[in-house]
Amino acid sequence: MLSTGALRAHLLAARLAGPVATSREESLRSYRLFAARDPRVLLGLDPRGGWAQPELLRLMADKCGVSADPAHVSGPDVIDPERTLAGLDAFARRLREAALARAPVLFGTGHPHRLLGFYADVARALSAVGCAVLTPAQGVAVDIVTRFGVRTYRLGYVRGVALVQEPGARAAGGAIGAHTHSPLPVRIALGALAQAGRPLPELVVGDHGWVCGAGQLGFPAIGLADTDDPALFVGEAEGSVSVAVPLDDGVPAEYYRPLTRYVLGRAGLTR
Repeated sequence: MLSTGALRAHLLAARLAGPVATSREESLRSYRLFAARDPRVLLGLDPRGGWAQPELLRLMADKCGVSADPAHVSGPDVIDPERTLAGLDAFARRLREAALARAPVLFGTGHPHRLLGFYADVARALSAVGCAVLTPAQGVAVDIVTRFGVRTYRLGYVRGVALVQEPGARAAGGAIGAHTHSPLPVRIALGALAQAGRPLPELVVGDHGWVCGAGQLGFPAIGLADTDDPALFVGEAEGSVSVAVPLDDGVPAEYYRPLTRYVLGRAGLTR
């Protein structure tokens, strides 16, 4: 199993933590939009608290390690690797609980070109110990509001992980899918399971709207989030999201492989 020290070094070298590619300007803009209840950054969450921007900045400093100084308005943002490690340990514990319970699990990502491999390897490990990896509503149309207007996608699955695709797209090589923050895909997937009377997930694993949308509906949800995704950390603070792991969610896909080894080792899911 990858050691904590080795993973910490990798997080910093790959810029998954420490100074990251996400800029301070991007993060502060997201906090302003979240405080204004802009659905683009709420990701399906309906926060109970007021979460004005100063309060949100303090939360993100606590959860991620970003600067709490409101006068710091430019440059790269920063994630504390110790908080990332703690988040990954909590993530692994939830995977271990699901594995022991042989729980049905739903995986979904809005970052298929970056994070698909991470989730797919976790899905495979859970399936190997008897967890049902759910794939509901495959091929169903999803109308998502984008900056280009409403676009229709299809809900698809690659290696057990849900994503949205352009109509007619093939998941060649397991990497084709659209980047999205929308909670609509997870709502459609969960609704299809309920309508069919099939078992519902006892854990949802993913990012963006997959985690917040599921958590808002009361499903245990864990996932990864960058410093410009405050919704997951607000959800964790309020109890609707079980685990939010702070890290850069936009680095090359291969940089997440050591994280996979680490969480599967911690969860007791390696052979």
